[in-house]
Amino acid sequence: MSRLPLTLGCWNYDRTRALVDGSVVADGIDLNYLDMPVEETFFRMLRHREFDVAELSLSSYTVSLFREPRQFIAIPVFPSRCFRHSSIFVNADSGIREPRDLIGKRVGNPEYQMTAPAWIRGILSEHHDVPVDSVTYVTGGEEEPGRPEKIRLELPPAIRVEGIGPTQTLSAMLREGAIDALYTARAPSSFGAGDGRVRRLFPDFRKVEQEYFRTTRIFPIMHVVAIRRDVYDAHRWIAQSLCKAFVEAQRRTYRDLRESAALKAMLPWANAEFEDAVALMGDDYWPYGFARNRDTLATFLRYSHQQGLAKRMLEPEELFAPETLESFVI
Repeated sequence: MSRLPLTLGCWNYDRTRALVDGSVVADGIDLNYLDMPVEETFFRMLRHREFDVAELSLSSYTVSLFREPRQFIAIPVFPSRCFRHSSIFVNADSGIREPRDLIGKRVGNPEYQMTAPAWIRGILSEHHDVPVDSVTYVTGGEEEPGRPEKIRLELPPAIRVEGIGPTQTLSAMLREGAIDALYTARAPSSFGAGDGRVRRLFPDFRKVEQEYFRTTRIFPIMHVVAIRRDVYDAHRWIAQSLCKAFVEAQRRTYRDLRESAALKAMLPWANAEFEDAVALMGDDYWPYGFARNRDTLATFLRYSHQQGLAKRMLEPEELFAPETLESFVI
C-alpha cells in the first residue's frame, strides 16, 4: 500500500533525530526530512509555502492566523523551547544595569514579530516593569544586513519600530553603542568576541530563569510544527500521524538522556544536567500535546495581543488542528 509523501522542513534536533534516520516512521507517511537552520525554514515556508510541513516560529504562525485565507494549521508539537533571560544583551557603556534601565533606550530585535523578542518583551513588561511601548525597537539583520520582517505588520502607534540601514547589522551596532540593547535568539558575535563591550543583562541567567520557572511554571515555547492548510484539508489524518511520530521520537531522546552507562551527548556533566532538570521541572520537562501547554500558550497569546501582533486575543485551542486537542482512551 502506498504511503503519502510529505516534505518536512526542520532543524536536526536530538528530539527529532529518529525521524531523520527513519527509526521512527509516521503512520501512512513517507517523510522527506530537510535539515535546515530555522531562519531558512521559516523564510521559505512563510514566503513561499515550499514545504508540506515545517517547523515554524510560534509568533509568525500566530500572526499568520489573521490573514485570509489561512495558510497553515499547527499541531501541538514544540521542537524548540528556551528560557530567554539569557538572550538580552546590552552595550557595556549604555548605563543599563537592571531591567528598568531599558526604559527610553534603543533596543535591537532582528524582527519585531520574532518569537524570542516577543517572549522577552512580555516577560520584561509583566515581571520587571518595562512597558512594551517604553523603548524604541530597531530591526534588521543581526549578523548580515538586509533582513526584513517576514510578515508585514500593522502595529499600534504607541509602539515605535525603526529599520536599520542597508549595510548595518545589529551585532555591530550593539558593540559600537548605536543601539543600547538587543533581544534575540542567537547570541551576537559582538558578545562572543569576549572583549567586554557587550554583556548579558542577567549575568547569572540560569538562576534567574530557574526562579522564573518556579514562579510561573512556564518553559517558553518558541516553535510549533505547522502543516500547509491545503495539505491538511486534503488529508486530515496526517495531523495525528505526525503528532504520534514526533512524540515517539522525543520519547527515544528522553531514554537516551537517562542512559548513564556512557555519555551519548558530548557534555561532561550531561547526566547531572538531566537530573537537575527533572528535579526542577519533572520527568516530562519538555511536554508535547495541548493540555499541559495550554497555560504557556495562553501567556504567549496575551503577550502577542498586548504587543500589537495578534489583532485579537486568541484562545490556545484556535492554534491547532482540532483532532490533536484530545486523544482516544481504551
